[in-house]
Amino acid sequence: MTTIITRIWHGTTAAAHAETYLRYLEASGLADYKNTPGNLGVQVLRRLDGDICHFWTVTRWNSYESIQHFAGPDYEKARYYPEDAQYLLEFEPTVIHCETFEY
Repeated sequence: MTTIITRIWHGTTAAAHAETYLRYLEASGLADYKNTPGNLGVQVLRRLDGDICHFWTVTRWNSYESIQHFAGPDYEKARYYPEDAQYLLEFEPTVIHCETFEY
């Protein structure tokens, strides 16, 4: 059994910005995730809900220390980029971390 840490971030945009935000996310946060040592992979989940589009980034990490290299010492806080203000409807302050067991 291998134990890894899964980090889950949630954000919302206007449904009309869903494609544009996905492309922006690929160039900003996803690129940073992939370039951080200890990142084991990233997935984006997207769900349209009327005029709102929900996004979740689900990243897998080999340790909390690796997450800190990405997010900083207060790794429970969500990490945002300046351009996020153009798209996100709100800024959730924290993310979720879960121990993940792979068999």
